[in-house]
Amino acid sequence: MKRMIKIAAFFMVFAFVLSMAGAGWADDHGEKININTATLEELTLLKGVGESLAQRIIDYREESGPFESAQDLLNVKGIGPKILSDNLDRITIGKL
Repeated sequence: MKRMIKIAAFFMVFAFVLSMAGAGWADDHGEKININTATLEELTLLKGVGESLAQRIIDYREESGPFESAQDLLNVKGIGPKILSDNLDRITIGKL
């Protein structure tokens, strides 16, 4: 009986770990974020982008017009090559 409980507990932990790994995979492979139309909340889904940096992205696009390429994000204070490269596969550019 004790062995059955241990086996059941093992499978429950294993299933939990798998479900958490799947959730992380889904976040990394979700829909792309259009940086020309994304809301503050959507922009914070990008790696390394918090609320203040997301607001700077929005402010920049409102002042300078739509982004022409993902590279234009480098013009936003606080975004460097690392943040850009970490998010290139999650960013899309669409016209307003």
